[in-house]
Amino acid sequence: MAETLEKLDDLVSLCKRRGFIFQSSDIYGGLASCYDYGPLGSELKRNVKNEWWKAAVQMRDNMVGIDCSILMHPMVWKASGHVDKFADLVTVCQKCNTRTRVDHLKNAENEPATNNDLEKMVCPSCGTTGKFSEPMAFKLMFETQMGANADDAMNVFLRPETAQGIFVNYSNVLNSSRVKIPFGIAQIGKSFRNEVTTKAFIFRTREFEQMEIEFFCEPGTDDQWYEHWKTARMQWYLDLGINKENLRFRDHDPDELAHYAKACVDVEYKFPFGQGDWQELEGVANRTDYDLRQHQRGMRAVTRWIENKRDTLGTTLPDERDDWHKGPLSYFDEPNKKRYVPYVIEPSAGADRGTLAFLVDAYAVDEVGGKPRNLLKFHPKLAPIKAAFFPLVKKEGMPEKARAMYDDMRGLFNCFYDEKGAVGRRYRRQDEAGTPFCVTVDGQTTEDNTVTVRDRDTLEQVRVNCDQIKSYLREKLDM
Repeated sequence: MAETLEKLDDLVSLCKRRGFIFQSSDIYGGLASCYDYGPLGSELKRNVKNEWWKAAVQMRDNMVGIDCSILMHPMVWKASGHVDKFADLVTVCQKCNTRTRVDHLKNAENEPATNNDLEKMVCPSCGTTGKFSEPMAFKLMFETQMGANADDAMNVFLRPETAQGIFVNYSNVLNSSRVKIPFGIAQIGKSFRNEVTTKAFIFRTREFEQMEIEFFCEPGTDDQWYEHWKTARMQWYLDLGINKENLRFRDHDPDELAHYAKACVDVEYKFPFGQGDWQELEGVANRTDYDLRQHQRGMRAVTRWIENKRDTLGTTLPDERDDWHKGPLSYFDEPNKKRYVPYVIEPSAGADRGTLAFLVDAYAVDEVGGKPRNLLKFHPKLAPIKAAFFPLVKKEGMPEKARAMYDDMRGLFNCFYDEKGAVGRRYRRQDEAGTPFCVTVDGQTTEDNTVTVRDRDTLEQVRVNCDQIKSYLREKLDM
């Protein structure tokens, strides 16, 4: 029976050895919490994003996509609340000088911290109890300047989430597309957070990629859509091969809900690190109408600034008026002759965390011929390489035959050609890369026009006619 991953270090080693993920700027000693995806890793992550996009947009009638700018007007972040509220409470261990988020601290009984009992908390770095400074706010947004020189430069932020780009384009999409509520807008893109604590390889980093949906619905139907998206997002991971025993829902307690949320649930995965192992993989939140209402207030603030020429941007937003539900970001329901600001359900997943979960879940070690074999049991849709083509030996026309088959297949899916070393070693290399099938041209090929197809997981080898190999692999790969 195959063993699963117990230590994250084993996966990190495999990822570097096989070209999945490297430390960024490695030749200069690396940059903490920054990673580069290598040849196999970039294919894997792209496949994760492609499958998400297919499920979120292509296969749904009421979804459209968008790709928003990373840099946006600073009033976006003022209106969303990020400028004033997007910060973590941190404390410093006075023994080892390690800075830690207060909500990540635990006591000796592994219970979470509160602001009032730091004297009971244990430093995760040195193990000292109760030697912490007073909590202080740590702002999470990266700030930079946009402009040719200091005189006309504007302070802007690297976006900490992709959601706000969708909200500020809500009316643009509504007015330019044939969509009606309920409908959703999906986006995949980079976000940046100056995290206090980074950890566990690519699980929490300062630069990351999000896969987010903002689904707009009529108030009163939001609970129904919230349950719909909970089920749909859990099923997506199961359909792509994640072990059901490694997934669960965790509802947020009322005291941990974000200020904009009516309800929120995390899809958690049992990672091989951290305290308790269960860690957030994706969140599904009912954001109510908070964001659209806030941006209506932000739009009025900008209008007031333009008209009066005396108030400055970044001041307190104007109070909401009684007619906020008739504002520029409201929706008019023509059949029912009513207007409202939509509620929003947000499934928000991390492409990097998702990639890590698929790596962890696929990792296995079994024994073949008395020797351990490392392999990655990716679902075929996610596998970086779908099939590898080998000549058994470099003679008798085998390389030419194998190469011709490889050239014929590469237009359909990503595949690999290898003629170097013993065929057994070539199999092992592809096992570690997660390649589902290896096709070998051998001496029998010239006799009956068949090749050997080896299954990564079962090690079963079958003979397939060369004329049928394309349809055989497409069926097996579900393509």
